[in-house]
Amino acid sequence: MAEVVAIKPAIAEGPVVASLDKGILRLTLASPPANALSLAVMAALMAEFDRAKSDRSVRVIILAASGKVFCAGHDLKELSAHRRDADRGRGFFEKTFAACAELMQAIVRHPRPVIAEVDGLATAAGLQLVASCDLAIASHEATFCTPGVNIGLFCSTPMVALSRNVSRKQAMEMLLTGETIDAATAREFGLINRIVPREYLNQVVSKYAQTIASKSSLVIKTGKEAFYAQAEMGLADAYAYTGRVMVENMLARDAEEGIGAFVGKRRPEWKDE
Repeated sequence: MAEVVAIKPAIAEGPVVASLDKGILRLTLASPPANALSLAVMAALMAEFDRAKSDRSVRVIILAASGKVFCAGHDLKELSAHRRDADRGRGFFEKTFAACAELMQAIVRHPRPVIAEVDGLATAAGLQLVASCDLAIASHEATFCTPGVNIGLFCSTPMVALSRNVSRKQAMEMLLTGETIDAATAREFGLINRIVPREYLNQVVSKYAQTIASKSSLVIKTGKEAFYAQAEMGLADAYAYTGRVMVENMLARDAEEGIGAFVGKRRPEWKDE
């Protein structure tokens, strides 16, 4: 079984707890029982992702949660409280959904790979959070849903990330029925990469993170950016774009080192440049 990464004491307290060890930054949602995406939680996550951009010691990010719920989505009590505002909450609603869209795009555009470690329920914007991550590993107990239709609020923003992970028919099945799917179905749909027993979840996610952290961070950044960019292009444009990316990648020192190490049958020494 995978080697366990030792997590150092948290370097931040609050709705999101951060710990860094051997290049792996673990961000833990720490507002149980719901771990809801209130404005404060989203701001805390954005601050951690922004900080990690300029921290060269961070090579991989793991997004986890405390408690039995990974993330229950937006804080409905917080949203509902603003119906008493003069504009019936419009301004606050716009601010909340804009902050959420910014957070999800920040994950996709982040130079470091982000792995979701899911143990428990990921619903609505919580599912959106999972779908926005580059990889998602879940325990057998994890469940997923977009239940907005059940409460008169269609999961329109979560469907952006959902529909970019699963087929249209599967996305519409979840969005129209609001029903919960188990981890096995989520993997079949393509929402998550792998299912593991709860007791091994941290170990397996840590092993994925270690493996990725051992690569050139420049190459990982280049590849992640290119992956999402080409996915939005037509076939010819995608090949033209990725061809240019390959040329620039070949000119990088780490490509020269990596290929030279492969030919010379030795371990590469990355410079991340």
